[in-house]
Amino acid sequence: MRTIIYNANVYGENGTFSPGCVQIENGRITEVSDETPRVDGEFIDARGGFLIPGLTDIHFHGCNSYDFCDGTTEAVHGMAGYEASVGVTQICPATMTIAEDSLLQIAQTAAAFVKEADPAGCCEAELVGINMEGPFISKAKKGAQNEAFIRPADMDLFSRLQEASGNLFKIVDLAVEEPGAMEFIRESKQRYGEDVVLSIAHTTADYDTAKASIEAGVSHITHLYNAMPPFTHRAPGVVGAACEASQVHPEMICDGIHIHPAVMQATFKMFGKERMIIISDSMRATGLPDGESELGGQKVIKKGAYATLEDGTLAGSVTNLMDCVRVLVKKQVLSLEDAIYCSAVTPAKEIGIFDRFGSITPGKVANLVLLNKDLSLDFTMIRGKLIGDTSR
Repeated sequence: MRTIIYNANVYGENGTFSPGCVQIENGRITEVSDETPRVDGEFIDARGGFLIPGLTDIHFHGCNSYDFCDGTTEAVHGMAGYEASVGVTQICPATMTIAEDSLLQIAQTAAAFVKEADPAGCCEAELVGINMEGPFISKAKKGAQNEAFIRPADMDLFSRLQEASGNLFKIVDLAVEEPGAMEFIRESKQRYGEDVVLSIAHTTADYDTAKASIEAGVSHITHLYNAMPPFTHRAPGVVGAACEASQVHPEMICDGIHIHPAVMQATFKMFGKERMIIISDSMRATGLPDGESELGGQKVIKKGAYATLEDGTLAGSVTNLMDCVRVLVKKQVLSLEDAIYCSAVTPAKEIGIFDRFGSITPGKVANLVLLNKDLSLDFTMIRGKLIGDTSR
């Protein structure tokens, strides 16, 4: 069955919108053209809306009352269903600093979820990886992580988890100043090469230490500015070391709470859209009313766009990735084109899935989103199938 989406402003491979039409067959994009073709099929009028590749969130913990650390298939389904409903079609959820047996259960659950997934009948976001945030972090910058389970970087532990997951771990976070971290970096590059992205996270590292870790193989920065020393004119720290290394791609929480819009704007100018990755860092309270929730075994209080621990420490966000895009555009931090680039293109490239997702290109999976002119969601399409309310 052929599907034709016409009368759309299509997000092109050059990162700009242009009027066009997209054809889809068997869950794949087959053609992108300027004019509506005279062919048989199901025609969908985009009514001048913005047709974009589905977004990829490479760092979030939960949503819709579920958390990835629940370690259950029900939780992954619940998260994947919610994310698809808001226009996030690929997910790489993050673990927390928890016990080894719990991490092992999560790895096994994720592997089973991917193995049992039915792409032909899928109506959920696709699980494309795991982000290992902890336990190899600094106690001094633990943030909302549980200090009781923090431990030195351990390649044997990671290898066990990676095997159990079917090689789903795409990002490993490290406090690079801690004992064993540099050895872990070198061994990971030898064993896994580019298949595992190493990231500086929850760290007290200074500029020199961060620079040394980047030279050893680190190429990612977890939630830039958060849980790390500040960027100052005499002590540039992790931010300064990352900025001068073109191979490093920082991620940034763009909910408008964790980082001031003026700083976000300056950061995008400093690094450029080709390097920046927008993340949500969302937790299970995302999509729910205000009240008490939980993150990594700790009580969290959600109030509006804020989520904090009982002591007032800012926890993960309660904003999904598509809403982060809206924050950036409506606060005039980025154009819509650049916001889509940093939430669809760069994250897909970062975890090695850009050959299948992240752009509207013939041959790629038809995971697409149509936004109305006011940036509200018109529909999400997973492998060529509309999901949710299709009464449009």
